[in-house]
Amino acid sequence: MRLEGKTALITGGRQGIGRGIVDAFLSEGARVTSCGRGPRPEGLPEACHWEQADVSDPAQASALASACPSLDILVNNAGVQVEKTVVDSTDADWEAVIGVNCRGVFNMCRALIPHMATQGVIINIGSISGRHADPSMALYNASKAFVHGLTRSIAVDHGPDIRCNAICPGWINTGMLDAGFDLANDPAAARRDAITRHPVRRFGEAADVAAVAVFLASDEAAFANGQMFTVDGGMTAASPLNPGLF
Repeated sequence: MRLEGKTALITGGRQGIGRGIVDAFLSEGARVTSCGRGPRPEGLPEACHWEQADVSDPAQASALASACPSLDILVNNAGVQVEKTVVDSTDADWEAVIGVNCRGVFNMCRALIPHMATQGVIINIGSISGRHADPSMALYNASKAFVHGLTRSIAVDHGPDIRCNAICPGWINTGMLDAGFDLANDPAAARRDAITRHPVRRFGEAADVAAVAVFLASDEAAFANGQMFTVDGGMTAASPLNPGLF
């Protein structure tokens, strides 16, 4: 019960990594609110309060702040992925990806920091794509680099009252992972190749990311601030050579 007595707001808790963090925080004793653009999703634990909100809208972010006074933990997880190069990306793609992944994180931090309890915690969900560009995901890669930079700035500007860190997941079994493989000429072969590039020989699960989120939200991480925590099964630690060929 490492989060007992803590209140947490997790954006994008409908599915995937966000849902994994919701479940993990509840199991650790936190009082959890989550939000998304749609109505309350089926199967969401009854203990989790749901707010329908679009974090890319400053007014709706401010309304969330009013609904969560004295917040202890903010997890900015809501994200959008578009599989296109710079040349192929449209203005609508820009608005979708930058609107949620950049403006949404900024809106939530700006609105919630003044309402957070002393010794508050912000956890932003970045990505290894913010450091290592995945092909045909130009806007997504750039948006996650923004999240990393904003994380460091918040840690510097708002310490010691706020601790702010980012988790940088690798390839996690979600719909976003499937969409990435669908770009390949041979998705099945690309998936097999990707597995060999992970020293742990598997893709990540939402629970793997959630476990790190629990640690960062807890008092155990009291001296961690302004850092990017990579959770990728060792993929980015390896050389670009395919280990399956050796």
